[in-house]
Amino acid sequence: MLDEKVNVDFRGFLNKFHFKTNIIYCIKWGIVSVIIGVVVGVAGSSFGHAIDFATRIWRSHSYTLYLMPIAGLLIALLYHFIHADNPRGTNYVIDSISSGERLPLKMAPAIYISSFLTHLTSGSAGREGAALQIGGSIGSFIGRRLKLGQSKFSDKADINIAIMCGMAACFSALFGTPITASIFSMEIFSVGVMYHAALIPCILSSYVAVYIAGLLHTPEEKFILQNAPEWSLRMVLFMILLAALSATVAILFSVVMHESADLYKKYFKNHYIRIVVASILFIILTIISGSRDYNGGGFWLIERSMEGDVRYEAFLMKILFTAVALGGGFKGGEIVPTFVIGATFGGAFAKVFGLPYELCTACGMIACFVGVTNCPIASIFMGIEFCGSLGLNYYAIVVGVSFVLSGYYGLYSSQKFAYSKTEARYVGSDAISIRKKRQNS
Repeated sequence: MLDEKVNVDFRGFLNKFHFKTNIIYCIKWGIVSVIIGVVVGVAGSSFGHAIDFATRIWRSHSYTLYLMPIAGLLIALLYHFIHADNPRGTNYVIDSISSGERLPLKMAPAIYISSFLTHLTSGSAGREGAALQIGGSIGSFIGRRLKLGQSKFSDKADINIAIMCGMAACFSALFGTPITASIFSMEIFSVGVMYHAALIPCILSSYVAVYIAGLLHTPEEKFILQNAPEWSLRMVLFMILLAALSATVAILFSVVMHESADLYKKYFKNHYIRIVVASILFIILTIISGSRDYNGGGFWLIERSMEGDVRYEAFLMKILFTAVALGGGFKGGEIVPTFVIGATFGGAFAKVFGLPYELCTACGMIACFVGVTNCPIASIFMGIEFCGSLGLNYYAIVVGVSFVLSGYYGLYSSQKFAYSKTEARYVGSDAISIRKKRQNS
């Protein structure tokens, strides 16, 4: 009798904690995540090598700048060929999660080729926007091929987790930041809500992708702090000020990016003319500036900023160059330019107040990142993985302050706000309307 009672209780215990369901979850996503991590890791590594090659070409052959109009027309033709004359970029990936819209696989080669052409001709762009689109579309394709959401062991929302896994895998393969990539992929869709069901799959696919990228010797950039000042009230107050100002810079960058795209579309309805005009403007800007510092991704500006070699206007110039290129139809991403903008602003801040360049550069970069993405947890991990843990206490401060003060602005118009940043209440669609009003003001 006692043995029977124990067996009944044990079965009840297993049922209570959904033991069978959890085991199936772990096995299913263990397999799917590894597959996505390997495939996307190879694709992301290939893309990283391609962008590195393109950057080396334009930095050693200045004439590639003047090939921008040709590259622009090729990009416009490519998107016309896949019936996407007005591509939504990363917003397409974000929309697919909330609406269930299917991400086509053709999106991956399109953004791969167009980003390569943009970098080859020194357009001011990043690589993470392309990474999110490449990873998301491949993850979606693999999920569909594996019949996710179409069997008794799969939920309809599993395809969303596959998309997140792909995004995280490609992001981590390019930047070597698996934790940041995982959290970012879960945070980006809805501010205030994280899709915890995707945590294990995203982390696993990210680490697999990083491992694959390492085997393939994928180039990555890190800016590790060698020294950090002792914790003090003086430094805390300066970091709060830096974060507040960086939030303003993040708002400026977000607004300029949205407005530039709208202005191009308003005055140049034809997307071929639009991208050629953007090419010409970019060439003129480069000639007037007398420098190639603001072309391409611009990681070298972060290095210089950490060394104290920074110009006060550098962050404004990078905003202008990026808006002219990406607003007109060139492809890539906005996050690397965001890093550069925040880093150079932080370096200028350090120069004005006589503060440590390394710390202010790192904190400016992180504060600007959270201001345009609205992903605070990912931003803290980004600071740790990208710049080292020495400044962790200061990273947390600048992330918190910039996140709140940047309000409902951001680079991704499809991003939803589930909860208020300043009140413990659900806001849902109210935040979207507030955001639109502020961006239009």
